[in-house]
Amino acid sequence: MDALISRADAIRPVSFRRKGKGREKPKAPKSDASIPDDNTLNSVAKRTTIPTSLLPPSDLKHKGKKPAIPNSNPHIRDVKLRAMLNTQSEISASRRTLLSNASEILLPTTPGLIEASEPLERTWRLTQHEVLENEGVGIDAKASRREINLKGEGSVKMRWTKNGRWMAITGRRGIIATVDWLGGGAKEMRVGEACRDITYLHSHHHIAVAQARHAFIYDQDLVELHRLKSLIEPAFLEFLPYHWLLVCAGIPGTLSYLDTSTGTIVAQHKPKLGPPTAIAQNTHNAVVYWGAGNGTVNLYTPSTSAPHVRLLAHLGPITALSVDPSTGGRYMATAGGDGRVKIWDSRNYNTPVREWAPRAGHATALEWSQRGVLAVAAGGSINVSSEPGIYTGHATPILPPLYMTHPLPAGAKPATSIRWQPFMDVLGIGHTNGLSTILIPGSGEPGFDSAEADPFETNKRRAEREVRGLIDKIHPDMITLDPETVGSLAPPSKLTYSNAVDGKSKALSTTPFRALPRLERLRAQGKADDSEVPGDEDDAINDGVKAEAGGPPQSEKEKMKMRGRNKTLKRYLRKKRKNVIDASVVALREKIQRHKDERRKADNKKAGGEGLEGGEAKFSALDRFRKA
Repeated sequence: MDALISRADAIRPVSFRRKGKGREKPKAPKSDASIPDDNTLNSVAKRTTIPTSLLPPSDLKHKGKKPAIPNSNPHIRDVKLRAMLNTQSEISASRRTLLSNASEILLPTTPGLIEASEPLERTWRLTQHEVLENEGVGIDAKASRREINLKGEGSVKMRWTKNGRWMAITGRRGIIATVDWLGGGAKEMRVGEACRDITYLHSHHHIAVAQARHAFIYDQDLVELHRLKSLIEPAFLEFLPYHWLLVCAGIPGTLSYLDTSTGTIVAQHKPKLGPPTAIAQNTHNAVVYWGAGNGTVNLYTPSTSAPHVRLLAHLGPITALSVDPSTGGRYMATAGGDGRVKIWDSRNYNTPVREWAPRAGHATALEWSQRGVLAVAAGGSINVSSEPGIYTGHATPILPPLYMTHPLPAGAKPATSIRWQPFMDVLGIGHTNGLSTILIPGSGEPGFDSAEADPFETNKRRAEREVRGLIDKIHPDMITLDPETVGSLAPPSKLTYSNAVDGKSKALSTTPFRALPRLERLRAQGKADDSEVPGDEDDAINDGVKAEAGGPPQSEKEKMKMRGRNKTLKRYLRKKRKNVIDASVVALREKIQRHKDERRKADNKKAGGEGLEGGEAKFSALDRFRKA
């Protein structure tokens, strides 16, 4: 007889419980090997018991006893210490089991892509109506399929927040709107000039809009906060969240970096490539990709005005750019006016990984999702491809295997912008008739980090995140192509002062190569010619003979004869100093130094007399003030 008598606390009121010293509360049986691995049954068994009269004889001896903890430390003699360590190891093992089970259920390694059940079935033939009718689609996902009519507002562009909850919309004819995608609220405003682009800043409380003359910042109620006069005629906007930098590509051909925490221009470059046709950012290293009208893609950072990489990607203007966030910015997708879409590997820019021509003309927009799904808008359709077909090279320009397709509404051609909603399988499409959102299963990241981007964060949590982000703001000079180099030790310099002077001076052995004199740098590189000019030895011998005969050397005569004026040798060296250092210049400098040493020895000999050894002078305390 399978009967369970419930002993839950919620069955009886607290006041009717029997109390007594001799009565013991019945204990729930612990899970053992006899209980099957059923989560529902185990959850009920923790709060229920079976009467003793109904238990089999084999289970009566285990009634009310705790399961024995395995002895994992038999080498420890202390009983208390061994029991404590055994209990800790058992608790740690149970926690690891729970974490592994949770990771398998909540964070699957493979995305939930649609798979064909039959060999002749194709997933790209599925329509949005058939996807919504599937039982596996949730209520929130079904509500994300929307059609927003903005006919007459021109080409529409949109942008999501980092957590995917809010969406900002702007039209070519001056409409600005914000939508709470989960809450359902929306606000709208019209300005009297054209709007080219829109983006969110560090939160949904601040929105940057690229208008006709300048860039403006609005709050969540669409109230104007700032007019950025330094950003003239902006065409594209990007925001670097970890650096708090607003990147603006202007029609005059300028690339500006604005620090939103201080309101100052950090850097402003002039690529001299004309108006930009497309820009994108690499979320892995915060490098900005500039697409020009001559078909080149240029990689810029705030620290350098010259591009780090200049790639001739297409034979026509660049129409769309995007960097894959799932691979750490390794792959880049470009679309050009020549009607081609190319996939590039950042480790080798010589040839594209894959190249194809879209089915409905040249691509006007493309975007990578968090899971590496690429959406390409060409003509009146949206073509979605998934890995590994995108990264697989092909000998001929052939279209990669399609995952899903979606035709645009009638009269909505072409698509002006496409953006993936973070942590959702939703793709937003902006076109001339308004905005459309479609479901692409398996495209979004299912698990989010609440400390990084939380769709359900409160106002207090948002304020704490903003303060923490402002404190941890990264300096713009730390933006590099390889972010792993930041924080690593610099390699030792191969050319130092010790190498230049053959280790004679230990005090200057740490002098870097760039701080050495020009002659020492040439010696360290082996480019200086230290051979002397012929005739220098004869001049030195003549000077020495004249000094022994009692007459001053030739150099001293020149000094006495040309008092107050420049010497001929120094004037000659000053002229030669402007150009290069050759063997004659080196020999003349050594000759001058040799003459100075001889004069100093002669002066010391006169001052010290003949009685001193070596002719060295006997110095006094006042000689420190004597002119050399």
